[in-house]
Amino acid sequence: MQRYNYSMYHTPFLAEINTLNIQFAFYFQRNASAPLQAGNAQRFPAASIIKIPILLAWVLLERQGEVSQREICHLDDEPEVHGAGFSWLLQARHLPYHDVLLMMMALSDNLCTNLIIRRIGLERLNHLFRQEMGLTGTQLQRKLMDFEARKKGLDNWISADDCIRYFDLFENLNAAEKGWVEPMLLVNQDDLLLKRDLPRDEVDFYHKTGSIPGVLHDWGYTRTCRIFLLTSGATDETVLYPIFGKAGQLLLEN
Repeated sequence: MQRYNYSMYHTPFLAEINTLNIQFAFYFQRNASAPLQAGNAQRFPAASIIKIPILLAWVLLERQGEVSQREICHLDDEPEVHGAGFSWLLQARHLPYHDVLLMMMALSDNLCTNLIIRRIGLERLNHLFRQEMGLTGTQLQRKLMDFEARKKGLDNWISADDCIRYFDLFENLNAAEKGWVEPMLLVNQDDLLLKRDLPRDEVDFYHKTGSIPGVLHDWGYTRTCRIFLLTSGATDETVLYPIFGKAGQLLLEN
């Protein structure tokens, strides 16, 4: 990735991350200013960032009348999986897809994600990514928490370039779509990465985090800024937490 405009921003964390033996990609843009980009990799394991294009694909299909948030989802249609989220614990087993999408984004619920994949179809999602959403590096090869598929070499992938494209896709949603989509990002319950050092309730940050062993990601935007930090290959994830916190401070600067 290109490296430029460092003098415009307070970015000592980039020097820190460059000392680590990891893959990373960083992007930050305020308003219409030239973006700051830095990194040493383009392709990353998706972790839960894959839920961003899945949500956008749902919006596209709902616009076309093929799915509806009001449709009822049967939570037991997919095998129980754990990890993030708690839908597997709910007494109510029939919910509108709106609530399933909400848990997918706000709680990063893996069972809910698999139910959305089931409803749309894995191959259909990949077709939408490539042919209708303009994503060239986003791949969904398996459902979440499918360890047998992972053993076979199947995984989910994102790219730094596609993460930039996600911003434009959200920006191009119409007002009604933003009205129900953006709150799902705003109430993301994981504040341990870019939001970790921000004053509580001071910044409206529409974002999605993702983590699996060795991988930490955070992608999001405010009304004036766009930002993401993707990392993989970490042997000690704890050293990355303060770096994410310092990067998130850019959201407060004028």
